[in-house]
Amino acid sequence: MTSTFIISAKRTPFGSFGGSLKNLSPTELGAIATKAALSAISLPPDLISGIYFGNVLQTTPDSPYMSRHIGLMSGIPPSTPALTVNRLCGSGFESVVQGDLAIRGGLADCVVCGGSENMSGAPFSLDGNKVRWGVGLGQNVESVDRLWSGVTDSYANVPMGITAENLAEKYGITREECDEYAIRSQKAWGEAKQSGQFDFEMAPVEIETRKGTEIIDTDEHPRPETTLEKIQKLKPVFKKNGVVTAANASGICDGAGTILLASEKFITDHDITPLARLASFGIVGCDPTIMGIGPVGAIRQALSQTSGVSLHNDVAAVEINEAFAAQYLACEKELELDRNRCNVHGGAISLGHPLGASGSRILAHLVGRVKGNSGEYVVGAACIGGGQGIAVLLEGV
Repeated sequence: MTSTFIISAKRTPFGSFGGSLKNLSPTELGAIATKAALSAISLPPDLISGIYFGNVLQTTPDSPYMSRHIGLMSGIPPSTPALTVNRLCGSGFESVVQGDLAIRGGLADCVVCGGSENMSGAPFSLDGNKVRWGVGLGQNVESVDRLWSGVTDSYANVPMGITAENLAEKYGITREECDEYAIRSQKAWGEAKQSGQFDFEMAPVEIETRKGTEIIDTDEHPRPETTLEKIQKLKPVFKKNGVVTAANASGICDGAGTILLASEKFITDHDITPLARLASFGIVGCDPTIMGIGPVGAIRQALSQTSGVSLHNDVAAVEINEAFAAQYLACEKELELDRNRCNVHGGAISLGHPLGASGSRILAHLVGRVKGNSGEYVVGAACIGGGQGIAVLLEGV
């Protein structure tokens, strides 16, 4: 069976909530990342044989067509099929899983995978059954905040923040630990930005302003200058005397990322130097009320698919999406991780978490770490609302 390789990986900067990217649809953001990924290796778009793109909230009218339109806007021929996937916060990872399955199954030889989200534009919606057939005189119609409903599990009846509080209680994680970890994420991003750690993955975005064209090439959400003393003053958001605050939870953001996958035959035929091999993946379910522990089972499953690879002895870098500090710390405790190998350049607490795009960002960043380091393993993972986890293991080539 053929192996799957990553041949290019790009992402947009992540715009803050209501920030510079707020007026760009998920489709537009995805097309920017895809064009950049193709351009980075001078790959003709007509060589793409499949498109898989993740999106969660579908915040714009064209969102149902997103993956298809990303392909067409990127110059990929109309004959190339496209699929939009939604595994919530794991959607960026899921797009790569789908691409890998298509390649190894002989359905494609080079595919566009990615994720995109515009959270700033999340609409307030009306129930069609209450308004479409007529609203009586004097009756009021209540709108639903689609952003809030998107981060609330209606089956388990818990907002995502409460699932993090549940993990904090289960694993004995304190508010102080959460705040200290949040500061670590912010400072790590600042140091990484200064040393050029994001240059390889970044696809700058041009936006039109009153002053002319502006180039956005830096994540907007990070606050590396913040201090522990400042964030300790914030009140818990979800629970009295709880641990989750606005400072130690992931940021609401806008952005997109694209990962190009190809078969071994394709890279040989087209003389392309691969950046990494997709070694394995893992997808698991877990208790919805502690959904943040999902990466633990997913990472273990991914490693079990690769003979002889040990998390503690062979994996050089671990990226677990920082949905909440308490959630990351619970995974760290359960997996007995060495923090010096985890999220070393910051994570979603600093960079932000545009739901469908975070998996793509993590993989693009890990590719930058592992490229050129033959035989080195790195793993990225995310928890998923509703109680799931997903992980992707990469090997340097």
